[in-house]
Amino acid sequence: MDYRQYRRARRLVRECCNYDNGQCMALDEGDGCVCVQSISHSLLCRWFRAAVLPLDHQLETALYHRLESRRCSECGALFLPGSNRAKYCRECAARMKRKHATERKRKQRHLCHALGAKKAL
Repeated sequence: MDYRQYRRARRLVRECCNYDNGQCMALDEGDGCVCVQSISHSLLCRWFRAAVLPLDHQLETALYHRLESRRCSECGALFLPGSNRAKYCRECAARMKRKHATERKRKQRHLCHALGAKKAL
């Protein structure tokens, strides 16, 4: 994990339900136990990997799916494609689908004879 990824993971640690002011409640046995994920440069906590890391899709893809990941051709974010034809991340896919449908319908209306095409004499 590089430094940027480490910083993003550190920010996510605060979202964990077991995190309490730097202490891990799951590892606590009466005395204070420092949250392992907040001091380590690797992903050691199973709870963090399973429950907290999916909150940041781009970080999860960068750490766990390096070989399968792609860059979105619209925004440049890393994403895990569902098929070999995927070009866009989830957020951009919906927006691009609407954009392409609008262009397709506009072209269809322009070519349609019933909606204002010039009549032959």
